[in-house]
Amino acid sequence: MNALPANPPDETTHAGLLGRLGSRSVVFVGLMGAGKTAIGRKVATMLALPFIDSDQEIESVSRMTVPELFERYGETEFRALEQRVILRVLENGPQVLSTGGGAFMNAQTREAIASHGVSVWLKAELDLLMDRVSKKQNRPLLKSADPRAVLERLMGERYPVYATSDVTVPTRDDRKEVIATEVVEALCRHFGIDETAATGEVRS
Repeated sequence: MNALPANPPDETTHAGLLGRLGSRSVVFVGLMGAGKTAIGRKVATMLALPFIDSDQEIESVSRMTVPELFERYGETEFRALEQRVILRVLENGPQVLSTGGGAFMNAQTREAIASHGVSVWLKAELDLLMDRVSKKQNRPLLKSADPRAVLERLMGERYPVYATSDVTVPTRDDRKEVIATEVVEALCRHFGIDETAATGEVRS
């Protein structure tokens, strides 16, 4: 018989976490390629919450792709639209929301996330990000002769801001289920309920 993993987050623990969240959303932040959408979907499934991808919402509202929006209106206009969409989405929690890499850099968006959500930074190393983003050609900010240098610059600019998130979870080249479980465990610790996972009791 296979041994069960030590103290897996169970349904009782998930219920306790959902109780602490209330109407707030779990909001993933981080650089492109960190896995915000893939891990976000897994966490949403684990917690039985709706999943929203802010880029998909933006494309639905504008009827244009993110690269098309960048090309036609520029980054400043895109960020303004992104902010409006995220603020609207956050009014409909609880849910799991993945945001674009630049969204958390907007002070008003950060304030809205702080008011209506719990922010989770998926922190990734440069090599992992490069490996992932090189497989996709739909990254407007990486249309450069040296995308690695662009990513390094973005890390320098954004990581200190991402670090103000409520929860930081290092991500790596592992199964999505593993990282998602670590996110849920980190959220439990954030709310002070990790120590009760073994007993299934959730104390407030």
